Amino acid sequence: MPMKANKTEPQSQTRKQKKDTPWILHIFNHICFVTTIIGCYSCHWKIKQEKKFKHGQCCSLRERLFYPCLVISFCMSVLLVFVWVESSNEYNGFDWVIFIGTGLWFFWSIVLLSFLGILAAYTSLLLVLGFLLLWEGIELYLHWCHKILILLVIVICSFFFWILFTYWKDRWLTVGLSLQVFAPYIHLSSIAMMVILSWPLAFYLIHLEGEARIRRYQMTCNERKRNKRCNVLTKLRALQVAIGLPFFLILLCLYLLPLGNFSACVQEKNKLAPKPYFFGHRGAPMLGPENTIMSFEKAVEHGAYGLESDVHISYDHVPFLMHDSDLRRTTNIKEVLPNASLTHPSLFDWDFLSTLNAGKWFSHAPIKPFFGMKPLSEADRERAGNQKIPKLTELLELAHKEKKFVIFDLYGPAPNHSLRALYVHHVVSTILDSQIEQRLIFWLPGFEREYVKKKAPGFQQVSRLHSVERLTKENITRINVDYKNLFYNGMREYRAANISINLYLVNEPWLFSLAWCSRIPSVTTDNIQVLNEMTQPSYFMTPKYYLFVWILMDILSAIFIVAIFYFHWWKESKKEKLLKSTSIHTDIEETASNMEKGSLETLGLLPSSSQPRSKEPSATQAPSVSQQPPGRKLSHHQDPPKRNMLPGVAKNIRSPVSPKGNVKPPVSPKEKIKPPVSTKGDIKPPVPLKGEVKPPVHPKGVIKPPAPPKMEARPLASPKREVRAPVPLKAVPSPEGRFNRQRPTRGRS
Repeated sequence: MPMKANKTEPQSQTRKQKKDTPWILHIFNHICFVTTIIGCYSCHWKIKQEKKFKHGQCCSLRERLFYPCLVISFCMSVLLVFVWVESSNEYNGFDWVIFIGTGLWFFWSIVLLSFLGILAAYTSLLLVLGFLLLWEGIELYLHWCHKILILLVIVICSFFFWILFTYWKDRWLTVGLSLQVFAPYIHLSSIAMMVILSWPLAFYLIHLEGEARIRRYQMTCNERKRNKRCNVLTKLRALQVAIGLPFFLILLCLYLLPLGNFSACVQEKNKLAPKPYFFGHRGAPMLGPENTIMSFEKAVEHGAYGLESDVHISYDHVPFLMHDSDLRRTTNIKEVLPNASLTHPSLFDWDFLSTLNAGKWFSHAPIKPFFGMKPLSEADRERAGNQKIPKLTELLELAHKEKKFVIFDLYGPAPNHSLRALYVHHVVSTILDSQIEQRLIFWLPGFEREYVKKKAPGFQQVSRLHSVERLTKENITRINVDYKNLFYNGMREYRAANISINLYLVNEPWLFSLAWCSRIPSVTTDNIQVLNEMTQPSYFMTPKYYLFVWILMDILSAIFIVAIFYFHWWKESKKEKLLKSTSIHTDIEETASNMEKGSLETLGLLPSSSQPRSKEPSATQAPSVSQQPPGRKLSHHQDPPKRNMLPGVAKNIRSPVSPKGNVKPPVSPKEKIKPPVSTKGDIKPPVPLKGEVKPPVHPKGVIKPPAPPKMEARPLASPKREVRAPVPLKAVPSPEGRFNRQRPTRGRS
């Protein structure tokens, strides 16, 4: 029964190991996982035993010098993606600029976004793979193809940064505005990210601490290597500080960030300004072809406060609505007159312009003017396909009928046009002849303003961004400025001077929310159908609510981080205790094995350690017990060991084997060997009872080798006498399944 229990014990341990194994290891093969990450990172797909690195030697010097390039490429690509995502309000303008240069309309902004996203994803993947390899303890080796691509990513990102700093400096203002809106949410998300990062960080720091303790423990046993060990401990401590200190400093800054954070969307509800009014930019260009009567009517249907447009003058002095400096994009000029597609619109007569179609490019084109634009209904699609270029008088009639304000950009005619010097006078006369109320006209052109004031004093003068002193001197109370100027202190000085502000071009809900919270009276937009449905700012919160979320997030994150560090510390301390107990048990077994070996040498069953041993037994000499592998039983084809045995003892001798395979002193069943006279503290030799051998146990736990038995010498057996092989007896283990062994105690006799 005891032996059967010993056989079933490994099976129970195996079942326990399977039960304790994480579920993910039952699905995924660890070797395949390691091979995959090595293949993706180093392009080595052969399954082999990879080199494990030592602490402080994760890779070669060349790899350590190149690794900062990977980090730099990751940071640059992620920053570019962030800047371009936050510039989504400008995607249509970017596509228009590319169309002017290439003549091909496409979603170039989305192409650029996808390209930058691929760069960021590629560098992020390499960083993650490197982290996983370090986690597995495998030495890093980045393939040369990846190195070339990383250098190429750095060059491409540097080129885009050069363009941003040279031609698009105002894009950084867009990033600053987005941070004003999303700052509270970025703050809370950053704290959550720090909690996630604390798991691998705590694992690594606690692991370094455990290794430092182990090395310190080994230092007491190896004083000769003390100086070298001290240097290793210093490096481990420095590594802990270099990794842990920045983490906790960043975490502390995040905890205190709201003290200096400013967001216009964090304010009391009673201080929130009324919702800004809308000027339809060229009407409603997402619902109808821009600068057409259909587009302006759609803007009026969605609650537009005013209508914004662009005015050109035909060769026969007819003001009409058109934005571009040619007719390629918004008309079918390429089908009617391909050779004149690049001609300035002011060089065509109105009779020709009125025949062009201004809607099929919007309704029947495979690529729409705006990305993500909703499809048109069948009725709207048919109506849009029949739109023509409208006159300025048609827009004035609609505005007069609906009581809407009109604001427009006035473009001068071509140099050889007959009204090159008098086009402002002609446009003012056209507006006055339309019988529209003068107060409904927002006069935006800055040239010949004095003439306009005298000719039409009822027009509301609107200026570009100038100083408050100049605007006050010219008696102008309205300005039309780019939304990026909102970054400069929210334009508070203009609002303090009672100057009304209209922002263009505001298409994104987050940007409209910022304008709303900044108390901006009106905005010009392409996305009027979406912004008109907003009842409050999208990212609005009260200071009390933000304070509550801030404190709650700080407390919860601190609790989670402390719990994560405690869990890893408890796990590491458990491993240390198991390691120490294993080392102590190994020492006890080695001591007991040495004591048993001494007993056998004393009885003469093993050769003395001082006597030389032959490497190979002779042909006439059987191998000794000491030459047998541990735990191996003697075969019945082999003779019992006769070397260094007393006469008569080799006859009919049996060698009992312990459960662990250790050979016990044999006792002849026929001859009774009298045990030596035991003194206090000695152990009596085992006495066989009913064919069983019990281990010697002393009540005080002191083990001493027994004295050699006194026997009479007997002649050796004759050569003809058959010697039988010893039959091993079954050893009865102690209740714990092994012999109780203890170290000898010093000072006891």
